[in-house]
Amino acid sequence: MYGGKDLSFSAAWKLLILFFICFRINSFSFGQGSESDSVRQRETFGGQFLWTGIYTKYRIGEKLWYNGEYHIRTRDNFINEMNQLYIRLGLSYLLTNNFEITGGIVTPFYWVDEKQYPENTPLDKVVPQFRFWQQFLFIQPVGRVKVYHQIRLEQRWRRDFIVDSPFELTHRFRYKLMAYVPINSKELQKKTLFLSLYNEIFIQAGRSIQLNFLEDNRSFIGLGYILNENIQIQTGYMRSIQQRSNGFDFNDRDIVRVSLYHNFDFYYKKKISQSESIVPNFY
Repeated sequence: MYGGKDLSFSAAWKLLILFFICFRINSFSFGQGSESDSVRQRETFGGQFLWTGIYTKYRIGEKLWYNGEYHIRTRDNFINEMNQLYIRLGLSYLLTNNFEITGGIVTPFYWVDEKQYPENTPLDKVVPQFRFWQQFLFIQPVGRVKVYHQIRLEQRWRRDFIVDSPFELTHRFRYKLMAYVPINSKELQKKTLFLSLYNEIFIQAGRSIQLNFLEDNRSFIGLGYILNENIQIQTGYMRSIQQRSNGFDFNDRDIVRVSLYHNFDFYYKKKISQSESIVPNFY
């Protein structure tokens, strides 16, 4: 009788402490020059961004899912300038109830920030990127909390905004530790308000990557609400620390995120009646 409630309460607090530590590391460990940095002071460049996104996950086979992500991202006091238009598509295969693999393509478009270049530099206003991606997602229930371990690999063909710049292949490795903590319910179900937390680290490599191997570190805290078995919404604040190409300076970005998640089970709607339908777990 001693187990469930006390275990889940303890696990939730341990996760909150872990994410708080990650957030503090994100805030203070980067951009701090050492005493040996005698040539010049390390610089940190700020920015305010708004990221809106729609995430879709549709079951199209017994163990097969379609994944789609559609993002609009703006910058400069959150909304003054366009930053990215971002589309990610993929197919997921469910190996077990708690482990899935995914592969697909990404086609982001980036808008130039002319302030980053010397005056009169010939620039393309919008530059595309082409990517393949693979993902391994493991779900770990810890009491009433759901913990997600996400490993993502990306092969990216990208170029500079300077006119006639060539596309170059780089590789990126991402690891995200994420948790959902229900607030007004014992589990993640309809009408549940929950705390959403994650920390994600980005490592990049390639011939053109010489000094900035640590591309990004993102910490997020927000709230989500499960409207029904098909729709979930989330909003919150994300801190992003990026290592610039010189390996010495950093970008420190404040990002507000607003996301809508839509899930639907086409496979079981065809196979069995509505009353017997199995609702896939996408939270």
